[in-house]
Amino acid sequence: MITTVTLNASIDKAYHMDQPVVGGTVMRVHAVKNSAGGKGLNVARVAKICESTVQATGLVGGFNGSYLEYLTQQDGIMSNFGHIAGETRSCINILDERFSSTEFLEPGCEVSAQELEEYLADFPRIIAQSDVVTISGSLPKGVPTHTYQTLVELCKQANKPVILDTSGEALRLGIAAQPTMIKPNQDEIEALFNISVQSRADVIAAAQRLHQEGIAQVVISLGGDGALLVCEQGTYQAIPPAIEVANTVGCGDSMVAAFAVGFERAMSAPDALVYAVAVASAAAMSSCTGQYDPAHRDEILPKVELHKIA
Repeated sequence: MITTVTLNASIDKAYHMDQPVVGGTVMRVHAVKNSAGGKGLNVARVAKICESTVQATGLVGGFNGSYLEYLTQQDGIMSNFGHIAGETRSCINILDERFSSTEFLEPGCEVSAQELEEYLADFPRIIAQSDVVTISGSLPKGVPTHTYQTLVELCKQANKPVILDTSGEALRLGIAAQPTMIKPNQDEIEALFNISVQSRADVIAAAQRLHQEGIAQVVISLGGDGALLVCEQGTYQAIPPAIEVANTVGCGDSMVAAFAVGFERAMSAPDALVYAVAVASAAAMSSCTGQYDPAHRDEILPKVELHKIA
């Protein structure tokens, strides 16, 4: 079973427009899709499509929190959330022909020290039956930046592989606990090492440095060029075929989900990279965040090129 952690969950509202967005005017939305949101919930849906058993956890509250749990259930995903007094946030993604995707992300309500303490105390029970744990996204107000570090340590104490996908100080402190896998982007690498990345070689060198510091698998997404992986077997790049892109929002979450499936199924790291690039590419072909057509994945998979760089 895969457990996905989303501390700053949300109700995601996708507004599909049939006309370009014009500022300062009244715009009528063509179609709306609501979903249980936050990066970890995207991971959960994609892992479910990959035919894994998935459990979603994190913090939710209020009417939106109840609605989020309902939407999670409708997606066929088990839930085991901690509950807070505040209202779960909403986030809006406007999809139109001119700008493709424009997101409005609410910060989320404040979590009290007692609410967080109760959740952390229950966390070992929540993950007890998990084969792998993913921790994704931002932290809510009131949650200290070292919280992901604590969660990673709890996963390791329970002998669970753990994937951490976040940014900023939460990522820096989380890395100190040596999660099994991280997935920083170029901006996050620059912030971690206080450097300016000028070339692909700089990206590879930084990823290799993170691996040497104790991260078993370091993955760097390269967009249309696929992804890099630094692991015990070496440094690899997987390159997908050309595809027709519909929506890139959540593709990184799809990649995390696929790697979690790889851990669950005991794939080799290079095989998991190929699988993850195929899943992320299929997700880019879907207009819905955290969704993809398995037929697209299966068509792309044999066309992904795997190159060993070092």
